[in-house]
Amino acid sequence: MQADLDYVEAFAALDWQIELGATEAIGDEPLNRYEETPEAAKPAAKAAPAIVRAPAPEGAPVAEPGGDATLSQAVQAARAMAAAAGDLASLKAAMAGYEFCDLKKGARNLVFADGQPGARLMIIGEAPGRDEDIAGKPFVGRAGQLLDRMLAAIGMARDQDGDGAVYIANVLPWRPPQNRDPNADEIAMLLPFLKRHVELAGPDMLLPMGNAACQALLGQAGITRLRGNWTTALGLPALPMFHPAYLLRSPEKKREAWADLLAVKAWLRDGGVPPGN
Repeated sequence: MQADLDYVEAFAALDWQIELGATEAIGDEPLNRYEETPEAAKPAAKAAPAIVRAPAPEGAPVAEPGGDATLSQAVQAARAMAAAAGDLASLKAAMAGYEFCDLKKGARNLVFADGQPGARLMIIGEAPGRDEDIAGKPFVGRAGQLLDRMLAAIGMARDQDGDGAVYIANVLPWRPPQNRDPNADEIAMLLPFLKRHVELAGPDMLLPMGNAACQALLGQAGITRLRGNWTTALGLPALPMFHPAYLLRSPEKKREAWADLLAVKAWLRDGGVPPGN
């Protein structure tokens, strides 16, 4: 970088690198940290685990003083916090106060939900992407725009009331680094919040989109095998579908997605009877 680069130019350069996915600041030359001090021969400190100890609500289990929370403790804390939430607003506040998941540290916003609570159809995606992290709403990027077009094709929208209403949330409320897939621990610790979210939203059916949503709600992945097959999730009828982001990468699958949308429309129209029954 030039020595006479002014603040505005430097900031623009940094912003451009962040947009490209740069996550670390490094020098032009490699540096061997082991040669810096006589302590270099000592083993490197163990990296901090992904799950950290944090304050928990009354009645929730916590890690021993000076220790780190286990996954089991993180899940139990999530269950206690979710169960204590009496409405969607308090559930959102509980999730915002949940400190056991490292994803929160790298996210800009909690992405809770969008659409109409009480809608008959609830769509559950995987996790926020960059655009969702910035906006604080699910499905607002290119995949979200495709989802809106898909819903409009069957007379539904997130800002619509009545029979055309839809409610949208994700398995994870925080963006994973570099948009990677949610891992098993993250799904496990945040699943209690998702279950409570569904209870409070009160939909008639669920539309899990993508592998992570199917893993969380159905306990299995393999969306190409699962899609289009009616099943039950959290006691509700569910129809797995391709995630819109996958459809952007594989437009030839849109024909199958359209068939699934027609099945959803028929289910809603016919009073909750899956096609073929």
